[in-house]
Amino acid sequence: MLAITVHHNDIEVVLRLLKRQLQKSGLLRELRRRQQYEKPSERRRRHKREGIRKARKRARLAHG
Repeated sequence: MLAITVHHNDIEVVLRLLKRQLQKSGLLRELRRRQQYEKPSERRRRHKREGIRKARKRARLAHG
């Protein structure tokens, strides 16, 4: 659950924080993905690409 507290009615800062949290949680990506139908073959390709990207990131973080 995302929660952001507003101090001194500073809406711009709160919006930036909200966008950052939504991006980190992956919610925006999920909403965009669900806007239109995804064929099963495309879903498999996307999962494979995501797995490759995660593996590369893990390898990069493990070595450096």
